[in-house]
Amino acid sequence: MISFSKFNIFGDQILKNINFYANLKLYKYYHNRVIDHYENPRNVGSLDKNNKNVGTGLVGAPACGDVMKLQIEVENGIITQTKFKTFGCGSAIASSSYATEFIKGKTLQQASNVKNSEIAKFLKLPPVKLHCSMLAEDAIKSAIQNYKNKNN
Repeated sequence: MISFSKFNIFGDQILKNINFYANLKLYKYYHNRVIDHYENPRNVGSLDKNNKNVGTGLVGAPACGDVMKLQIEVENGIITQTKFKTFGCGSAIASSSYATEFIKGKTLQQASNVKNSEIAKFLKLPPVKLHCSMLAEDAIKSAIQNYKNKNN
């Protein structure tokens, strides 16, 4: 009879090595800001979508499968609270996280003028991941439009 306990220890070490090298690869290709917002995302969660002061934007990219929900809470024309939930790659999560931080405290007009290039430039996204910042811009605009529709 073969004891698999010896192989399990060996297997665990292999998994640790794979994770170590995968993280090295991640750090090689992505700027520290992307990694920070991916590993420590800000404003994750949901707001009450039935609250008239909350606007919700839900956008997706069929090509890569990323889906982003971004919510804003507005008081006296100022975005006071933001939340997001994203299903997607690390760059999509980082873009969502940074977008919620970036628009907090801005007026609706200021937030509606945010461009994906500002998000991409801050995070230093590689060209192949620019669609993630475009999703974040679309989510912001969609949340603002939803808020306006509820309040007009």
